Amino acid sequence: MNLAVRDIRHNSGRFVFTTLGIGLLLMIVMGMGGIYRGLIHEATLLVDRVGADLWVVQGGTRGPFAEISRISASLEDRVRAVPGVAQSRRFVSHTIQRMHQGRPLRMVVQGLSWPEDRGAWIPLVAGRALRQAHYEMIADQSLHLPLGEKVRLGKDVYEVVGHTRGMVGTSGDGLTFFTVSDALAIQSDVPGEAVRLERAARRARLESIEIGRLQPLLLDRAAGPSGSIPALSKPQVSAVLVTLQPGADATAVRATLGNWPDISVFSTQEQKDLLLSGMVDKAKRQLGLFRVLLIIISTIIIALIIYTLTLDKIRDIALLKLIGARNGVIGGLILQQSLLMGAFGYALAWVIGQFTFPHFPRLVVVEPSDLISLGFIVLVISTLASLLGIWKALRVEPNTVLSA
Repeated sequence: MNLAVRDIRHNSGRFVFTTLGIGLLLMIVMGMGGIYRGLIHEATLLVDRVGADLWVVQGGTRGPFAEISRISASLEDRVRAVPGVAQSRRFVSHTIQRMHQGRPLRMVVQGLSWPEDRGAWIPLVAGRALRQAHYEMIADQSLHLPLGEKVRLGKDVYEVVGHTRGMVGTSGDGLTFFTVSDALAIQSDVPGEAVRLERAARRARLESIEIGRLQPLLLDRAAGPSGSIPALSKPQVSAVLVTLQPGADATAVRATLGNWPDISVFSTQEQKDLLLSGMVDKAKRQLGLFRVLLIIISTIIIALIIYTLTLDKIRDIALLKLIGARNGVIGGLILQQSLLMGAFGYALAWVIGQFTFPHFPRLVVVEPSDLISLGFIVLVISTLASLLGIWKALRVEPNTVLSA
């Protein structure tokens, strides 16, 4: 009978618990790789889905997904007039957290350039797209907002008319889609007392200068709504999305836009690269470091267990040497035991991961290439872990079996 199988049967309890521990460690290694791929998927999801050829953002910034970007909404019309541009859309993105029915509700607010963009590109799993300019929203299912739910955001109430699945922001918060005007209203909402104080401050500043004393009617205008004051700009958007005409020269369009000093222009691929080289890069390095540490720990655990099992069968190994067994046969038996331990641990990691990964708070994406590379890693660490036991077995003298 194979000595590795015999020894496993003889020490079945130790083998089972060791394999279980190794399986859990390998599952975490597998999960960390999947979390990294999930981060990339979530970070680039909206950039891929929105279908823009160019992203026009605030000058000197990297775009709304990496940092704050504020540009004038009128830039949409300027961009539309550039030769080669088929469509330009305003885009608003910001994260909010509100209380809804006694629980915190954190969401990423995305503004759609109504009426040109009604959200037809959004992959709905239930409900419908936006049909009116105000008070409707599309929400991801992770937010647990049923269709028809009324959500108060700021001074207005919005009805959930559509559902998406797996549409989340870079931080893992569910995406919600509104018209641009509603998204800006949510973003700029402030308490009534703050509005009153701001109007009083504007009036006080105007009273302190000569034009305010000479034209009293301006004082009433200064104390009124901001929208009625021509000198104050309208709320700003996060970006303008550009769709090029079929056959248009993207380089020429980008060169024209690049001459405007108040903006920066990025292609879709550049926007994705900026995202990945920023927030995702540090997460990648940290997850990679933990993966390396866990692999080293798994190797040490397997090596110690194999070494302990080798010590338990010193007399058996000595007997094999006494009857003429070659060192290669003895080393092969120990290597087989180590490989079996690694293989069962790998299989257990895959099985447990299939049930646990879908319940993780962040998306876990495990691709076949990841499974193949991890299988190769397990093969290597199992082989390396067996070296300590093989070294001990080769040092056993045949006459050990004759000693008391």
